[in-house]
Parts: sequence; C-alpha cells; structure tokens
Amino acid sequence: MPLHLRVPAAGPPAAAHPGFADAPGVPDPIEVTDRYLRRGGRPWFPVSGEFHYSRHPARHWEEELLKTKAGGVTAVSSYVIWIHHEESEGRVRFDGDRDLRRFASLCARHGLDLVLRIGPWCHAEVRNGGLPDWLLARPCAPRTDDPGYLAPVRAWFAAVARQLDGLDRAHGGPVVAIQVENELYDDPGHLLTLKRMAREAGLSAPLWTATAWGGVRLPPGELLPLYGGYPEAFWTEADGGWPDTCRKHYFFTHQRDDEGIGADLRPTAPRGGEPDRPADRFPWATCELGAGMAVSYHRRPRVDAADVGALGLTKIGCGSVWQGHYMFHGGTNPSGGPTGLQESHATGYPNDLPVLTYDFQAPLGEYGQYRPSYGELRLQHLLLAGFGELIAPMPSVLPERLPAGQDDRDTLRWAVRAEDGSGFLFVNNHQPHEPLPPHPDTTFTVAFPAGDALTLPSAPVTVPAGAYFCWPLRLDVAGLLLDWATAQPVCTVDDRGRTLLVLAATDGVPAELALAADTVASVRTPSGQVSRHDGRLLVTGVRPGTGALVEVVTADGARVGLLVLDAATARTAYRGPAWGAERLVLCADGVVFDEHAREVRVHSTAAEPSFAVLPAPERPPVAAGARVRETADGVLTRYTLTSTAPPAAHPPATAVLLRPAGPAPEPVTGVRGRASAPADNCFDTVAAEYAVPVPDELPRKGALLRVRWSGDVARAYAADDRVAALPGPTPAAGQGPAAGQGPAAGEGPAAGDGPGPGEWPVADQFHAGRVWDIGLDRLPATARALLLRVLPRHPDARVHLPAGTRDDGGAAAVRHVEWAVSRAWVTREDEG
Repeated sequence: MPLHLRVPAAGPPAAAHPGFADAPGVPDPIEVTDRYLRRGGRPWFPVSGEFHYSRHPARHWEEELLKTKAGGVTAVSSYVIWIHHEESEGRVRFDGDRDLRRFASLCARHGLDLVLRIGPWCHAEVRNGGLPDWLLARPCAPRTDDPGYLAPVRAWFAAVARQLDGLDRAHGGPVVAIQVENELYDDPGHLLTLKRMAREAGLSAPLWTATAWGGVRLPPGELLPLYGGYPEAFWTEADGGWPDTCRKHYFFTHQRDDEGIGADLRPTAPRGGEPDRPADRFPWATCELGAGMAVSYHRRPRVDAADVGALGLTKIGCGSVWQGHYMFHGGTNPSGGPTGLQESHATGYPNDLPVLTYDFQAPLGEYGQYRPSYGELRLQHLLLAGFGELIAPMPSVLPERLPAGQDDRDTLRWAVRAEDGSGFLFVNNHQPHEPLPPHPDTTFTVAFPAGDALTLPSAPVTVPAGAYFCWPLRLDVAGLLLDWATAQPVCTVDDRGRTLLVLAATDGVPAELALAADTVASVRTPSGQVSRHDGRLLVTGVRPGTGALVEVVTADGARVGLLVLDAATARTAYRGPAWGAERLVLCADGVVFDEHAREVRVHSTAAEPSFAVLPAPERPPVAAGARVRETADGVLTRYTLTSTAPPAAHPPATAVLLRPAGPAPEPVTGVRGRASAPADNCFDTVAAEYAVPVPDELPRKGALLRVRWSGDVARAYAADDRVAALPGPTPAAGQGPAAGQGPAAGEGPAAGDGPGPGEWPVADQFHAGRVWDIGLDRLPATARALLLRVLPRHPDARVHLPAGTRDDGGAAAVRHVEWAVSRAWVTREDEG
C-alpha cells in the first residue's frame, strides 16, 4: 500500500529556556530549548540508564559502569534512596555499597554523566517509597511543606550535598541533572520548595527535573518534565489483561503523558485546579522508558527484547530528545537492619515485591548478566551516538493515515523526523501479546516543504510482522548524499581515511541504497547491481553481511564505504576506543572499553570467544593468558582467543532433595484484595528444600547457578554447617570471596525471615517461567552449598503468569540446575 506523509514548513528556531543555566565557564554549557537540549552550542541527545548503586556491590561498580557505557548509555541515573542510607535515625551511612561519592567519582572517571534522583520520596519499589520508618512515625504530613517534614528533609539533602562536594559541573564533575521527589502530580509548590532546599544545601546541576506523568502540575519554568512508558506493568490487576496504558506506547503519537505509571498510588478522585501543559513549553525528554519490568506476587509479567527495542525506537520517532531507560541494570535490595526494604503489603502498598531481587528483567541483570535487550538497545544508542545531533532538532511528523484507535492492528505505524529537506523514517510493526500482521506492497512517500518528495523503496516491499526500524532520508555521508537506504544507520568509523557508514539490514526487506548521482564519481559493490533511475544510482541485490561493502568515490574525491550488516550481526556491534583508535567491534559477547587501563575486555562464557574489528590494528592485540588467532571475516578481521591454560574442570551442578514440599499455603489477600506473598514461616514448614553443593574448583567471580524450577516463590540461602546433612561425600570447603566481600558487618537477614544456623538469604524469585540466576560471588566466604526452598502455589491463588509459562500446576520442584561461568578476557594493544 502506498503511504504518504507531508513535512510541514519549518517553524521558528528553537528558543533557549531561561529557567535553566549551567555553571559559569564550563566548556560545554548545557541548555534547554523548547524543542531539544544543547550542549556546547550543539544539539545534544542524551541516553540515560538507571543503575541503583545501593542495590549492587561496590566492588563491581566500575566494571558494570563500563558495561553500561559500552551499551551506549551516556548518563547514569540513580535514586539516592534515603532509607538505604539512614534506616536508623541519626545513623547516616555512605560506606561500602552506599558510597555515593565513590559511585559519582567512577562515573566522572569514565566520562559518564550522572543524573541523581534525590527524593526524598522516590518509590523505586522501596519500603515507604524510600522514606525511613522513623520519619513516618513523626506527627507530620510527608510530601508536603509541613515544617515537621521539611526539617529532616533539609538534613538529608545536606548529607547528600556533602557527599557530592566538588563533583558538580563547576568543578568538572559529572552531575548534569537532579530530580526532586517522584510522581508527585498535584503540589507544584512543594516541588519548588524541595528544589530551593536542595540548592540551599549545596546541590547544583544545570538541569532540575521532575516526573511528568499522571496529569502533572509543575512550578512554571522551574523543572524539566520527564516522561516514561512501559511495555508491561506489575502494578495492575492480576486479571486485567495487557493494560491499554502499555499498548499505547507502540503507536507513533505526540501524546507524552502515561497516566498508568504510578496510578496504583494516586487517588482516583478528581483533583481541583487546571492541569499543567509542560509539553507546550519543553522538549520531549524521558527518564523511565521500560527496559524491563519488575514482578509482583499477584502479577508477574514477562518482557522480551523486542518489546523493549520496539518501544524505545517508537519513542524516538514520536519526538523524544532524551532516551531514559528504567532499569538498565538490575540489582538486589540491601537486607536492611530491623526492616525488609522492599515494597510490600506489610507497608501499605498494593503490591508485594520480592524481598531481595530487583533484577527488573533489565538489559544488564542483577548480577551483570547480558540479556538480548542489551543488544537491541545498544543498536539504537549507536544510532543516537552517531546521528543524534541531527535527529534531536528534527520535529516528529505523523502520516496522513493514522491508526483508528488502540485496537487498530491493520494500519501500519510509522512517522518521520525531518528538517531542512532530510530526515529519518521510523516504522514499528511489533507489540507484545497481540502480534501485528505483515504489510505487503508498501512504499513510503515523504513530501518536503520545498515541493520535492522521496518515494521509497524503488519497488514495493513487505514490512514483516514484528519488524521495527529507522531508515535515513537524504543523509550526507562525507559528501555522499544517501537519498535513502532500506537499512538502519548504525555508526560511522574512519577506516584509514575512508569514511565507513555501517548499516543494519531489516530482516525480510531487500537492502537497497539510493545514491544521489551528482555526488558520486564511481561505485563498486560486491554483490547485486547498480542502476540509474531519476538522478539516482540504485544499489540493489546486496547480500547483507560482513562482506557487503559498497565502495564509493564521491564527486569531490572522498572515499566512502557503506557496509550493510545483516540484522543479527548488527546486534553484535560495538563502537569504542579499542587498541589505540575508534573502531567497530562485532562480538556476540559483552565488550567493555577501558581507556584508563588501555584494555578491551570481553566477557564470555564461551571456551574460545572471538570478535571482529574494523579497522584492524596494525598488529593483532595481545590477550592475557590466551593465544590470539587472526582470520578474515568479510572486510573485517576476526580474532579468536584460546586460553593457554587447560580448561577448568568442575563437577556439574546437582540439586539434592532434602525435603519434599508440604501442602500449598492457603491464599491470603492484602491491600485492595490483591494476593499477598506467603508468610516467611512457610519456607520453614511447607517449602521443598534442595541443596546444591558449591565445588571447591568453581570460581566464585563471574559464576552463576542457573535454576529451572516450578512452584510459587523460591528463596536461596548460602549454607555452611547444614551441608553436613547431604547424603554421600561432603563437598570441600568453598572458595569464598576475599575478606570483607561477604555481607556487611551488622547487616542481618530481612525482618521475619528465619534462616537456620549457618544460613544466609542471598536470592529470591516469584515463579514466572524465567530462569533463576544466583550469583556465587554474593555468597559469604564460608558458604559450602546453596539451599533452595520452593513453595508450591495454591490452585486458588489469584496470580497472573505470562502466557506460555510452564507451570506444572504450581508444584514445587527444581527441574534443572547448571553452572554458567563467565570470564573477562583482557586484550591490549600490541606495542611491539
């Protein structure tokens, strides 16, 4: 079907917003305009990823930040969760895993901006939304200008400011934005009070922000509104189906608000006053695009990589100028002292969350595991790193024919961002739960204000079911005008004087490149053919892959290469400083670029990991403890690493049944009649219990126990003396982490959890059909085994499970366990 869109004439130039100013004299001042952000006088398209430092061991922060950066995140966002730092009044802790200053300093060291969400109320699925119990025990009205509330808040802000002294922009620090409060939609005066108090305490940033969903009212001109959108929701009813507020995010629209986020905690009665309309004055910036989703006891959604990727790309097409992902890195709740620190019915919330895990199905998991969504988002972030400066000022334009409503699955969803006769075309034909059909015989016509138009491709194509992509329109590549490509721009790289544009083909769509003929002196292609049509050279029949390099000499004599990767290979692409230069790296495993150590590290569970590079270094890189084998991979050079040490051997993982499950606990309902998680004492009385010995030979660092199980709720405990109850030979004492790397002194198990002697709770999960990963480096040094306790689910429990979940009737069983050991392979430049 021919589809049409008309780009309107350009509006007035972007106007700087007077309410935001950077520190005087910084070399790259940050500004807010009414359409996009600027930095150093140029359009700026930040990408932020949420990573809660207090939910992850401090000893791993640096490597996990480098993973986050390699994933294309330019700014780390984190809540500063009050109850994590001052659970007991007057005992304010910024030590160990709570060391905010160290975390901020690591961000600065590795060139990452920092966005701090200081609350005091933050939500984040934390007990009391992050407010300490002792504060709520006072006779005051929280989240208001009540003086009895503001006094301890003032002291809290001052404590945070002391940690960040000298890390603001004026001193070359990383803090670019500070959010006050969270999801407060109806008290602009209180938001303004919090901003004033934070500044008086010494906190400083060019951007002061607030969440803007739920019909927010903000103090005019004081806070940059940030939006969100999730592919799924744990906070809705168990039997409510896929929420419409999630479905809407898979359509191209200019409506920014998501009234579903936080709706479980907002009153349903209408409020007085006129709603604010920040969209009329501010650019479309986001802080909570769902890169995953938590699970609650009553509702346990599953989020797939394509759900995350399609939502993120759609938001760029809608007009986003700041991609903010929540969560980008999962975590684990601190165990707390006198209380459990998770959101729960016991604390008056409508949802019971796991005591420990805050994995969030994030691109980087609770233990730093790489997930497929990491590759999906990295592909988009490479697009923004290379072309975000072009995209940010471009308004979003919707086509003439729009879907008739949220139930319309037949109208193709697409949009264009364009300015000055060029742009990018966005298509989304994917959504969760309700597959969208293919669209045969499709062409797109984009009419520009000057009266000219592009119709692409040259012959109609089928947009496949599940496809989502971005195609360039009149993209200038070092003097070559690429009128269009039916492939998504990934990045550019300097290949020894030749500008190389890397593109990702769209599965099921023939790759076609349309070159403006007057910008081309010669063109050579390894496959397909070149034809002339309407003043263009059409390159068709290209077979995408690492050898699909179209070589062009421009009319000005410049050399340009267009490398069209297949869709799967493109999702292995990294771009970063490797062995002395900026390079394209293709690797199916995790890659980090550590400029300070002058290393490129590959995180892999493979026995012989490999990566391909363009341009290749003059000499093959050297790898610590490994031989490097060099081979050709299309136009790239591939390096395969083989360890010089014999492969490590360890016994396979085994789960020994110590106690079968008793009858399933009777269902209990809590807040709003939603199902509550079973009581803690059930794990001591009716849970099935399995022991998994931890072999002496198994390295703790980088090792996971992967558990496939059925039931309702499972908890894992590190055990020492209990392992003596195992039948057969007693396993050898485990190799624990170094001294001081176990649980922090003075931190006990969560309130109400009653492990036996020599046990320590380390992980938990609600059953939703997902593999359960448990990181071995979280075990105390004395641990000799893991005890897995699994509760069966009662048939009457009102619990939502994802479609297709293997359930086994809710029976409690560990079906399979295995070790997964990841090694960090260290490579350096061969200096001869």
